[in-house]
Amino acid sequence: MVELDKTDRDIIAILSEENTTNNAIAEKLKITEGTVRQRIKKLREAGVLKIRGLINPEILENQQLAFIMITLAEARLLDSKATEISQLNQVLSVSLITGRYDLLIEVIVESNKGLVNFLTDELSQINGIAHSETFMSLKSINKFI
Repeated sequence: MVELDKTDRDIIAILSEENTTNNAIAEKLKITEGTVRQRIKKLREAGVLKIRGLINPEILENQQLAFIMITLAEARLLDSKATEISQLNQVLSVSLITGRYDLLIEVIVESNKGLVNFLTDELSQINGIAHSETFMSLKSINKFI
């Protein structure tokens, strides 16, 4: 496990809140830009930090955000099935959760038909799923994907 010091945590906090430059981060933290650049490189190489662009799903035409709750046939399948499901194209995230379901899957699909296709052509091909329940997002508040 990677040890994060206060500077690492501060850099991560700033990046999680805003898209900014290494220079701006350095100014906020009163450290050099080179230090910020090296810290970000170290965090990325260690798998702690992944930087990517985020999109407001409200502006994507014909895109539907949905959540699928999964119950697995066996608890021992949690990690392997979560990893397998996370590799599917439309999947944004997979979370292992508590409660009556085992996994929470967040997907973005093109229209209702796209969701049906995802459920019948892709998710149904994964062995070990005992039950699923799907929830369509009507509106996202402050959500970027």
